[in-house]
Formats: sequence, structure tokens, C-alpha cells
Amino acid sequence: MAEKEYTVAILGATGAVGTRLISQLAVSQIPVKQIRLLASARSAGKQSSFKGQSVTVEEATPDSFAGVDLVLASAGGSVSKQLLPAAVAAGAVCIDNTSYWRMNDHVPLVVPEVNAAALANHHGIIANPNCSTIQMVVALEPIRQQFGLHQVIVSTYQAASGAGQSALNELLAEAKAYVSDQPMDAQILPVRGGDNHYPLAFNLLPQIDVFEDDGYTHEEWKMIHETKKIMMNDKNAALPKVTATCVRVPVPISHGETVYFETDQHPTPAELRSVLAKAPGVVVQDDPSHQLYPQPLNATGKRDTFVGRIRADEENPGAYHMWVVSDNLLKGAAWNAVQIGEELVKRDLIHVPAGSAALFQ
Repeated sequence: MAEKEYTVAILGATGAVGTRLISQLAVSQIPVKQIRLLASARSAGKQSSFKGQSVTVEEATPDSFAGVDLVLASAGGSVSKQLLPAAVAAGAVCIDNTSYWRMNDHVPLVVPEVNAAALANHHGIIANPNCSTIQMVVALEPIRQQFGLHQVIVSTYQAASGAGQSALNELLAEAKAYVSDQPMDAQILPVRGGDNHYPLAFNLLPQIDVFEDDGYTHEEWKMIHETKKIMMNDKNAALPKVTATCVRVPVPISHGETVYFETDQHPTPAELRSVLAKAPGVVVQDDPSHQLYPQPLNATGKRDTFVGRIRADEENPGAYHMWVVSDNLLKGAAWNAVQIGEELVKRDLIHVPAGSAALFQ
């Protein structure tokens, strides 16, 4: 029997994640019959390439999905809200990188190393989690499976590129201005459209996304509830308890996280390292005697999640600390989405179940 081939559309094809979706798709195990690159009207007509072939970027409209089997979307929440229901109605399965659909009860939130089985219940839209959530659950799930997991306290060190290419460009411009003793012109961070903007170069910003009424930022809220949905299939699960503090740092690409966690059993750090060393998608870099630990510069451009500084909390039996680093544009976005696509192919799930379109109207 001939292998199935698929028409794949990249929505948001010219952005920082979109360009990586193209490159990751090109080296994936998804058999692509045809690729369509979709973006805003201002990008229409630009040329890109896929597997050495030139492809013209088209304007994304509700009519863009006729004949498309699979959509990889990273064009912003408002675009996903508007266009993905039209794609599902046209028969396309959508993998969305934005936050818009993540908490929808009809939409599985998937990290393939953790909960690929959830794909069996999709209704045409599958959500890619927040980049900082993805790398954390890749590192924590093997531990949860082996030793149980009671509580998680995470502090993130998130790269500028997590706020988009323009934020990364602004960081680089600010750094040049700073070393030239020129004023830094901050117009984007910490939040687009916010009342105040602060430079990120040579600075730390303890705000990612808007503040909620309880004092947490929406990024922190996402990490808490996405972790529960991915691990427990319940965004409000009582356990594991999760809390987060999210900080933007002057790093171009790759997020770091300090993760404190409490397990039901009391493994040794060596046992934790052994479990993580066998876990899919994880690379353990943990040798303090040789100053070996994960670093953003080394993680950039790689698909893996790197874990180090694994140690017991000497004040709290059954509690531990680790340091987790991953490329937020690859495993945190483009590669995780393409991985989901590979799983859909493997499980023969690239089809929209009957009646699905009505769920998203």
C-alpha cells in the first residue's frame, strides 16, 4: 500500500516560530505532498523555500484551507481564533502554537513525551502548550511516573524570543545602545500595549504577560493550569500542586528554569538522574565536579530538554531541585508541534471527526 501523503499549511509562516516550523517539517517523518505557506497580507508574495523548492507566501483567509490535511499554526491568538474553525470546517486538523485554544475542554493540550495518547480524542484542533510548560513537564513526567509528584515550585528565566522576533530584535538593539552609552529605547517589553515599557538588556523583568487580579501574571497562570491539564487531564486538578514565578532575562533564545519538586517516594538524586537519562527527549548534563550543567547557549538549535543540578533539598525530605533548559522556539514551539504531527501520522489521526466543526463556532 502506498504511503499516505498530506497537504500541510503553515499559518504564520514568516514569523520566528513559523520559519522553524518549515525547517522542522522538512526533516520530519511527516510525508508532505504539498506545502502551503500562509501569513498576513503584508507578507503575501514573499518567497520561502521547502526542501530546496521555492514557495510563495499566500495571504491567510478563511478560504485558505480547501484541500489542506494538516495546519501548523503560529500567527497569534486572534488569528487562530478567527481562522482555525474555518480550517476544521474544511477538513483540516490544526496544531496551534498560540494560547487561545489551550484551555478549551474540546482541545487536547499535548507534549508527545508526556501525553500523546490524548490525541485520540481530538476534534480537529490540538494545542501546543506554553514553551516554559513544555520543557518542565518533559523533565517532571518521568519522575512523576516513577516516584509520584506532590508539589512543584518553578522560577523561570525566559529568553527574549519568547515574546517574538521583534522583542529579540529590541534586546539586541538595546545591548548595542547600552555598550555605546546611548539611551535604550524600550517599546515592547514586558507586555505589548502595556502602560510602561522597560529595557531588557542588562536587566531582569519579573513580568511575562499581563497581571491577573491575584497578583500572578497570566504566564504564571498558564504554567500552573497547563501542567495540570497535560499531566492529569484536568486543568484544576488538586495534585500536583503547582506555582510559578516567570522572569524575562536578557538571553536571546532558550529558557532556563529552577524547579523545586516534592515526590511521594524518596528517591536518591542518583535514582532521579537514572530515570531522567532514560526518558524520551531528555539529556542529563549533571556533573558539578566538572562544572557540567545545561546552558541556553548550548541548548539553542537543539530539540532536547537538558536537565542538571539535580539535588535533594536537605531541609525537606522527599524534596528536590533541578535546572532545566530548552530551546523555546524548537521544543518549546516548532518542534513540539511537528512532533505532534508525527504522532498523528503514526496513529492515523489526520482526519476531523464528524460534528467537530460545530464545537468551535
